[in-house]
Amino acid sequence: MTTQPSDTASMQKRANAHLWMAMANMGKFHHEKPAPIMVRGEGCYVWDSDGKRYLDGISSLFTVQLGHGRTDLAEAAAKQAAELAFFPVWNSATPPAIELAEKLASLAPANLNKVFFTTGGAEANESAWKLARNYFRLTGHPGKYKAISREIAYHGTAMGALAMTQLDPYKEHFEPLVPGAVKVPNTNFYRAQVHGDDPVAFGRWAADQIEAAILAEGPETVALVILEPVQNAGGCFTPPPGYAKRVREICDRYNVLLVCDEVICAFGRLGHYFASARYGFEPDIISCAKGMTSAYSPIGASIIADHLMEPFLRDDNIFAHGYTFAGHPVSSAVALANLAAFEREGILEHVRSEEGNFRATLETLSDLPIVGDIRGDGFFYGIEMVKDKGTKETFTAEECDRLIDGYLSTELFDRGLICRSDDRGDPVIQVAPPLISTQAQFDEMTGIIRDVLDGALERI
Repeated sequence: MTTQPSDTASMQKRANAHLWMAMANMGKFHHEKPAPIMVRGEGCYVWDSDGKRYLDGISSLFTVQLGHGRTDLAEAAAKQAAELAFFPVWNSATPPAIELAEKLASLAPANLNKVFFTTGGAEANESAWKLARNYFRLTGHPGKYKAISREIAYHGTAMGALAMTQLDPYKEHFEPLVPGAVKVPNTNFYRAQVHGDDPVAFGRWAADQIEAAILAEGPETVALVILEPVQNAGGCFTPPPGYAKRVREICDRYNVLLVCDEVICAFGRLGHYFASARYGFEPDIISCAKGMTSAYSPIGASIIADHLMEPFLRDDNIFAHGYTFAGHPVSSAVALANLAAFEREGILEHVRSEEGNFRATLETLSDLPIVGDIRGDGFFYGIEMVKDKGTKETFTAEECDRLIDGYLSTELFDRGLICRSDDRGDPVIQVAPPLISTQAQFDEMTGIIRDVLDGALERI
């Protein structure tokens, strides 16, 4: 559909009348400034209904790996829809779902060969927890039901995934949540209260807090540990050296499953198909979604170790769980075309070759008095803002509101950069551009961020 600028006011009025947007302050759209209407995308950019261009510096929520406007992915969807638009993978299979499951198994760590499809990341994490509970019941450990996750972590908005999430504003209106969610410290080395001068010792300490939680709860009650390789909420917390390996050892010791939430980190965001390969550990389950199709069609999956299926192959046991559109043939076809393009265009190699340039470009912002820390890997970075670089003093809640909602979010967008200004934890700006980005995009986004942050302390 071609949209003319004159249509903007009409569409905004219709959106206010009928469209309830996710995670949105709908009152602001109704009573203050209407929501922008995005109508077109090409490469690393999108355009609104008034014809203004924006650099998509967050890959449309960490999803559009190959960029916008790909006709090859659109054509793959159309071809499959004309042949078989839909049939559920409930006691049946379709060729695209079979081929995609086979492809994901070939890309995942060697022991993860079973693929349970969902339609998104929250469902993949929900499925992982349900599978863990079911598995332990079938293997003689019915008391193992708890999930350990990290502080400030986000694992989705489904009720089970939300319980594993540690972000109170997302949870407080929906309690009581699923019981059994336990929280441990994350890997924010910049804010480390112990071993703040030694990342190896800090990583050991952070991992050992997982063991302490297992022992405190009772190993006979704990089913899984779930973590993101690089934690999103809070601003791109990378794993300290040795951390992931130590967590794997702890999980093995206490017969606890290790679930790697790679909803954001998989499919090239960190230069590998799966980030567990980058950090050298093998989980029992990988949750993934987002970049599997570069967001051209919704899909998600839990990729599962072989031994977790074994009890379901005996005694007529079934995993009584599923989603109607999981493994959708159109989405599966798009995912296969997306992964073929990854190989054909050398996307992983591009990210690995350019990530140093991306980091170096972002680090030019370190001279700004408001920039405290720049952290991340691959094409996934957070810039933490502080009141005082020397003391790392952060902002009060009221100052964060003025900084994030009152200034940064609007100003960055108005200057043509779509990124995330986030105060889930200490305030950060997150950038995660499409994986086809080059130095031109690195320079553009960094230049806009510099212009906006320059003088931000005085503005608040």
